[in-house]
Amino acid sequence: MPETSQPKDSRIDLRVTQEQKELLERAAALKGVSLSAYTLFHLVPIARQEIDVHERLVLSNRDRELFMSVMENPPQLKGKLKATIHKFRDKYDK
Repeated sequence: MPETSQPKDSRIDLRVTQEQKELLERAAALKGVSLSAYTLFHLVPIARQEIDVHERLVLSNRDRELFMSVMENPPQLKGKLKATIHKFRDKYDK
């Protein structure tokens, strides 16, 4: 498990049960690393993946084609939506 060369200047405190702590310490010992290194090694990739899933929009082929079609040929605005957009533009587009 690679350690980073950047200075460690922040802390995270984690409250766990004695059983959870012993389990994590045993797993870290099996890998020959500290509990902190073991925890970071497993949590950082999970955090990156969750952020990526949250920030990325994945469309099916059908949805992507529909989106691109609407972007290339936007529908005509009608009714209240059209009136609201015109009011907004009149008020803020200066």
